[in-house]
Amino acid sequence: MPRRQKKSIRKGRANDSMGMVVLINPHAGKSASGSSRPETKIAELFAALGETPRIVQPQSGSELTSLAREAARGGEQTIVAAGGDGTISTVAGELALTQKTLGVLPIGTLNHFAKDLRIPLDLASAVRTVVHGRVTAVDVGEVNGRIFINNSSLGIYPEIVSRRVLQQQRLGRSKWPAFFRATMRAFRRFPFLRLQIQVEGRQLARTTPFLFVGNNEYEMAGFKIGSRARLDAGLLGLYLAQRTSRFGLVRHAVRALFGRLNQARDFEAFTVKEARIETHRRGLLVACDGEIAWMETPLHYRTRPGALGVLVPNDTV
Repeated sequence: MPRRQKKSIRKGRANDSMGMVVLINPHAGKSASGSSRPETKIAELFAALGETPRIVQPQSGSELTSLAREAARGGEQTIVAAGGDGTISTVAGELALTQKTLGVLPIGTLNHFAKDLRIPLDLASAVRTVVHGRVTAVDVGEVNGRIFINNSSLGIYPEIVSRRVLQQQRLGRSKWPAFFRATMRAFRRFPFLRLQIQVEGRQLARTTPFLFVGNNEYEMAGFKIGSRARLDAGLLGLYLAQRTSRFGLVRHAVRALFGRLNQARDFEAFTVKEARIETHRRGLLVACDGEIAWMETPLHYRTRPGALGVLVPNDTV
C-alpha cells in the first residue's frame, strides 16, 4: 500500500449530507440480517432512517480492495464496511490517513474491532450508529506499509491460517473443520522463530513459536482478556512466549481461558510505539487481521495515532 502524508481526522457528527457508500461482504451477514441477502435488509434499515446509500457487493478480496481504494478517492464522505474484521480491515486500510469516515456494520463471526469500540452488534442499531453516531479518531497499526486495525502476528498462527486456506481451496472443507485440522498439523510441526527485536532502544534476542502485535494494548488478565480498553493510546502491544513447548502453548491457552495469561513466567508483554523485527530468513509469513502475506524482512511495526475516523455511538466514551 502506498504511504500517504498524514492528515488531520475530521471529528463531528455523521450526517453531513456528503454521501455514503456501503461495501458488503456477500458471504457474511446471514445470521445478523436474518436474510440470505444482507444487502436487502441493510437497504431497508437505511431507508427507514431516511438514507439511500450506494450499496456495492464485491465478489472477491481483491475487488473489495479496489472498490475501497476507489471510494477513498471518490466523492462520498462516509464509507461503510459490512462484514467481519477482515472486510473492515481492508476498507480501513484504504481510508487511514485520509479525510474519509469509516462506518462499521459488524456482520461477521467475531467482530473484535466493533466490540472494542462499543459499536452495536445488532444490525439495526449499527445502521443507526452510522447515520446518527459521532466520528472519533482511532489508531491503526502498520507493518511494512500494511495497515491493521486489530493485530498482526508471526509464527504458529499464520501457519495455521495458511494451512486452513489450502484445505478449504483444495479439499472443499468448511472454515472451522479446516481450521481444526490445520491447527493439529501446525502443532505437529511446531516451528520456532529466532528473532532480534529492537524496541525503544533495546535489542532483544528471542526464540518463540509466536509474536503477536496488537493495535494498542490487549487485556491479559481477568474476564476481559483479549479485548482492548482503548484504541487511541498511540501504542502497540507486543506479546510472545519464550521457547515454550507444545504443552507450554496449551498451558498458555488454558491460562488465557481463565484470565491469568500474564502470570506465565515465560510470557512477555511490551507496550511500544514501534518495533523492528529481524531474522535470518529473507521473508516471513505475516498475519494481519486474519489475512496472511509473505513480507520481506526486516519487519517494521509502528503505530499510526489517530489515523482513522470511525463512526461510534454518541454515548461511547
